[in-house]
Amino acid sequence: MTGSDGDDVGREPGATPATAPCSASDTTTHVDPHVKVLNERVADRAKARGLDALVYAPHFTRLPEIRARAERFSDDDLLVVPGREVFTGTWRNRQHIIGVGLSDPIPDFISLPGALAAFDRQDAAVLVPHPGFLNVSLDRDAVAQHADAIHAVETYNFKTLPGQNRRAWTLAGDTGLPGFGSSYAHLAGSVGEVWTAFERQIDSESDLVAALREGLPRRVLRRDTLTHTARGVAEFAHLGYENSWGKVDRLFLSGTEPTHPGNVAYESRFDDVREY
Repeated sequence: MTGSDGDDVGREPGATPATAPCSASDTTTHVDPHVKVLNERVADRAKARGLDALVYAPHFTRLPEIRARAERFSDDDLLVVPGREVFTGTWRNRQHIIGVGLSDPIPDFISLPGALAAFDRQDAAVLVPHPGFLNVSLDRDAVAQHADAIHAVETYNFKTLPGQNRRAWTLAGDTGLPGFGSSYAHLAGSVGEVWTAFERQIDSESDLVAALREGLPRRVLRRDTLTHTARGVAEFAHLGYENSWGKVDRLFLSGTEPTHPGNVAYESRFDDVREY
């Protein structure tokens, strides 16, 4: 398979079609670096699709719970790495940002600079998912402003329109940031629809963090099947529920959600950067 190197974020927009990842070698690791769901079906599907690793980063879930679940589904055939997709900003103008390699919990709905500073204190790898997508993403100006604190930009997301991916690819190139591709799976059947192949053997969380922070060469790949587009449509439809005001008001803004910045677990450490 041919694809895009991390240095130039792809020679053309999008992801290189592939039926499945090539067999793992000593020098290539196939990673789906952003999934929202994790269970036996997800782990089995990831292995069946030839993936070596997943980053599990669910919404509104504290890091200890994420880490425990990741450990439960990791084995000799599949590495599951815990991550946090933090909601920064307000609900109406939120900017999602992913931290991989965290040791201390970080809440949602804090400022973007506050989240980036917290990631930096923990030497985490910082990823920008779905840039410019609806009102849930960093836009071009935010990525450019904080490029020194970011390690990669998602350049292919199969639930967005082709024009969105072209703009993301251009943004990564303009800012000099490596790209990555992920399934962004909220539904189990989407895991492994898109992945990133790193030109290094990755056997641990620290290996993946180092690969991301160092800008290791990589290729962004996607499945070349008739169901690929259909699964993307199903994922996009699922966003209607994920982004409903009623859901977030009920689950989060009441102040009882575990990742609310006012939760006692954070010991007021984020009071100076909290939005709610």
